[in-house]
Amino acid sequence: MTSPQPPTSGIAVLQRLMSRPKPAGESCEMCGEPVGPTHSHVVRLDQRKLMCTCRGCALLFTNSGAAQGRYRAVPDRVVSDPDFQFDLTRWDQLAIPVGLAFLFTNSNLGQTVAFYPSPAGATESELNAESWAEIGQDTPLLAELEPDVEALLLRRTDDGVLCYLVPIDICYELVGLVRTYWKGFAGGDEVWAAVDELFERVATRSRPYPRG
Repeated sequence: MTSPQPPTSGIAVLQRLMSRPKPAGESCEMCGEPVGPTHSHVVRLDQRKLMCTCRGCALLFTNSGAAQGRYRAVPDRVVSDPDFQFDLTRWDQLAIPVGLAFLFTNSNLGQTVAFYPSPAGATESELNAESWAEIGQDTPLLAELEPDVEALLLRRTDDGVLCYLVPIDICYELVGLVRTYWKGFAGGDEVWAAVDELFERVATRSRPYPRG
């Protein structure tokens, strides 16, 4: 009679999956299985790294305590706040040169941090956390964020400031678009067309926050 094998820890399973040879082309960064253009993501928290994964591997890390908290699956919800009101004079005081910003809670730091996309990549806002936290007085979405994997995405328009709760991978995508397509001083038509397209997708996916 074969003796029962000891249970395998989540870390051991992860190490085994990640040690498998990966096929050429786009594939899961954990198990090596092929993934399509639309796929799941997992954040490796100690490196602030976004990993492309298959749906199965992402499901392993939906719980914040999985893998000793080193990895966390990125959710897919998008929530809008149609009632968000933010005075444009206050926005100017934030000194965000591109009219775009995103905030998320960094669990390693234990605080909310703010960045904006720039031609050099994601640039941290020079304002302190307290200045950005005031936005929480204007929208409940800031308090709804899941640490590390969701962000509050803001965009200044001629009519005001748009506000969405988004998966953090959308912010990575936005940073990549600005870094790739930015030209000259103002960015150029190509980058703003790409940004417009991203926000159209966000608006289509979003569901309004149920205030009251």
